[in-house]
Amino acid sequence: MKKITLFSDGSALGNPGPGGYGVVLRYGDSEKELFGSEAHTTNNRMELLAVVEGLRALNEPCDVDIISDSSYVVKGINEWLDAWKKREFKKVKNPDLWKDYISVAHGHRIKAIWVRGHNGHVENERCDKLARDAAQEMKDSL
Repeated sequence: MKKITLFSDGSALGNPGPGGYGVVLRYGDSEKELFGSEAHTTNNRMELLAVVEGLRALNEPCDVDIISDSSYVVKGINEWLDAWKKREFKKVKNPDLWKDYISVAHGHRIKAIWVRGHNGHVENERCDKLARDAAQEMKDSL
């Protein structure tokens, strides 16, 4: 299995409001950046969408380290997801995106790792800029 590092971040201007996400995928010395936006969303949705879109971009099963400054995403993946599935996502925020996550995560070995945001972590800062720029571009287009 290829070893991939997926760095991700999300942003919402207004929360809810225009939002964006940013992803850096790293395999060896190669990197790929992804970003996108939505007109009306929340920060947590964008944090999770970043992970979903990053995983969706992988073409084969991989060993993936997800690096995120979102406790919601990291704890959701590492701690809460099994219980949420058992109760069929009742009283869970963003069930649509968690179900998308389950679908795109299938076949991968995933470990989610939390990093402190806005703390000089180079890739996290890059993802934050991609996410904020995408959110701002969406806001400007509305």
